[in-house]
Parts: sequence; C-alpha cells; structure tokens
Amino acid sequence: MLDQLRKRLQHHRPWRLRTRGREAGVLVALTDRPDPEVILTLRAATLSTHSGEVAFPGGKRDPEDRDLLDTALREAHEEIDLRPDDVNVIGSLGQVVSKHHLQVSPWVGIVAAHQPLQANPDEIERILRVPLSFLLDPACRRMDRLDFAGKARFVPAWDWQGDVIWGLTAYILAELLNVGFDAEIPMKPRPEHLESTRD
Repeated sequence: MLDQLRKRLQHHRPWRLRTRGREAGVLVALTDRPDPEVILTLRAATLSTHSGEVAFPGGKRDPEDRDLLDTALREAHEEIDLRPDDVNVIGSLGQVVSKHHLQVSPWVGIVAAHQPLQANPDEIERILRVPLSFLLDPACRRMDRLDFAGKARFVPAWDWQGDVIWGLTAYILAELLNVGFDAEIPMKPRPEHLESTRD
C-alpha cells in the first residue's frame, strides 16, 4: 500500500495558496505495516485552540523553522516524541486554511511499524493509530452536512473508538485517501482553493 502511495505522491500536484498569511505545518504519519495506521492526536482539553479535537501532529511556524516541513517535524517531536530522523517524508498534500485562518501545509511521512511514541501531556491527551483499512471502508465513513455562507457542504467524518475525526483533519485525510488509494470520497473545492494554484 505504501509503495503505491509513494508513487502517487510523486506525481501529485497539491494546491498551493496564492496569498501569504500565518502558516502552520502538520505531519500525516503512516506506520510501515501491511495495513498502515495513520497517527493522529486527541488535543488536550486545556488548549486555547482546537481543544479536545482529533488532529494531526503539527502547529504554527516558528521564526527559526527553515520551512513548513521543518515546522511539521518539530511539532511532531514536541507533541508525540517522534524524532525527525525517524520520519521518511514522501510528499505533501494541498494547503488548506483553518478556522483560525492559519495556512496549513500537510506533509506525508512513513515511520516504523512499532514506532514508540509518547504524548506530551501539556498538549496531547492521547495518541490514536487509525488503520487505513478502516478509513478506506465506505461503511465506516459518513458525510456530514455543513451550512456555510448560505450553501450546504458535505464533508467526511469518521467515528473511531469514541472520538470523531472531522473538519480540517478529515479533509486532509480525504485527499490522502483519494490521491493514494482511489477512495473516491466526494469533495468539493474548499473556498480558499477557488483562488489558488497547483504546483
């Protein structure tokens, strides 16, 4: 599965935003297993933003970060003790804008099958490992209706062991599944993509 994903990402032309704003990087880490797992986090309830939400490891760019990949790897190290040297980065997905107006760049990487991880209790309540087979099963996915700017939008969501994967995290996952594995999850362009470009 991961060999196919590597090849697909080599030819993928992800969305890049034309405008510049506050930036963030997230890491879409997959375990090197026959049925790879996506590593997600449940953010601590005490955080000021996105508290109690399922998210990828990641966060805002710091001035000392060389680029947004550096941001994603640094944040993954801080949040779940995943060292940058333990990540084999294989590509990127389209930039998206969060509800707090951060321009988020997702990076896809592969880690060892039994990669040891440790949640930083100041930021992360727990670490989730969600099998790709679960995410790819249409019976495990639902499409939620959101009314935005007077228009109905349908977005994917997954219930995983009592937690809900939705919002920006679900959108990024849908792109990963569509590009890498032909999941055919119906996704309309996000508003920020209407005035964006591709690499």
